Amino acid sequence: MNIVKNSNLYLVSLVSVAILGGLLFGYDTAVISGAEQALQQHLGLDAFWHGVTASSALIGCVIGGAISGVCASRLGRRDSLRLAAVLFFVSALGSYYPEFLFFPKGDTSFALIMAFNLYRIIGGVGVGLASAICPMYIAEIAPSEIRGKLVSCNQFAIIFGMLVVYFVNYLIKDGMSDEELVANGWRYMFVSEAIPAALFGILLFFVPKTPRYLVMEGNDAKACQVLERINGALKARQILSEIKSVTAEKTEGLFTYGVAVIVIGILLSVFQQVIGINAVLYYAPRIFERIGGGGDGMMQTVIMGVVNIIFTLVAIFTVEKMGRKPLLIIGSLGMAVGALGTAACDEFQVGGLLPVLCIIVYAAAFMMSWGPICWVLIAEIFPNTIRGKAVAIAVAFQWIFNYLVSSTFPAMYEFSPFFAYSIYGVICLIAAVFVWKWVPETKGKTLEEMNQLWLERNRK
Repeated sequence: MNIVKNSNLYLVSLVSVAILGGLLFGYDTAVISGAEQALQQHLGLDAFWHGVTASSALIGCVIGGAISGVCASRLGRRDSLRLAAVLFFVSALGSYYPEFLFFPKGDTSFALIMAFNLYRIIGGVGVGLASAICPMYIAEIAPSEIRGKLVSCNQFAIIFGMLVVYFVNYLIKDGMSDEELVANGWRYMFVSEAIPAALFGILLFFVPKTPRYLVMEGNDAKACQVLERINGALKARQILSEIKSVTAEKTEGLFTYGVAVIVIGILLSVFQQVIGINAVLYYAPRIFERIGGGGDGMMQTVIMGVVNIIFTLVAIFTVEKMGRKPLLIIGSLGMAVGALGTAACDEFQVGGLLPVLCIIVYAAAFMMSWGPICWVLIAEIFPNTIRGKAVAIAVAFQWIFNYLVSSTFPAMYEFSPFFAYSIYGVICLIAAVFVWKWVPETKGKTLEEMNQLWLERNRK
């Protein structure tokens, strides 16, 4: 009994450290929601440069996602996360004081704008790395029967990070004059990220490399030690044998298991973005202020963050019972209802509480489905020997489309909210069909069984 308790405690401690990367992912991507209006005024940005600056971190996310496979293979999963922690910390300080060394404080020149965007891109690289490698780290240490639940905890951390920064932004803004907010308030929002970034970096010195990466390095003894602490001695030897049987060939090509697995992984990433959720999350305060409903747009954003947390918990506690596919399909349909409802409210000029509720339904449906489950599938759907490369490709596509959606949303929203949300609603329906027709159910399968699943599909 004590061994089981110790194993569970050890596993929980490893997952808790890893999901701090998810928290920073959410924190870094959502901090802009509270800062973007004051930043726009401080720097005197026109609509084009406002869109570029508000979404510049996403350029780094694309880079981080694209290099995550190389980093995961050469540095390992754990050491790649250490690199991400350093990037988060540097970005937080640089975004707080972009004038450092080269500019006088208060400079609003084009060069200063570029410097600020560079610091945001650095943080984005950290986000891109964390977004790919945190789920991969968790998936590679978790027992198969609770892998979906534990990887979903990473999404919980992402949303919790967003909620924390929504609340931090609200506290910074509360009682602050508009002049002070424009001069310094946005700085305090960005630098607040330095604290969790430093904590993440420190704690990563107390966690091991994943067993599957250790086997690929040829360090079977250390891999067995980690597996024993998580699974117990008997099961550890069986898992080690399975890992070795599918990682013996380290040079397998990307398409060894067929094109379908890569295409499905990419499309999961693409659909997670083109359903439009991040446009809502990044610009939430501004959207709520426009559609009304009473109260402060920033406070309504905090309320939405709480709802998001609750529905992410729904996914965590149902993913191993219902499976991945049903949750994705239900969530897609729920998002369609919310998006099309928001579009209808705009078309018929319905203000107040109803459009706010539609936005919250839209976000809540995402949080119980595409938010956590897409990351679960990306972390587990690829065979061991191509996982690093395949995850990198899928995550890079995810951030490319995240950038496209986020940078085009302000113009679409200004042209017509009805048009913007109608487009997202229709894409949600298409996403439901895609999952129903092409995505395999992976509930209860070991990572090693993914090899056989895709080889069998290839033979059909």
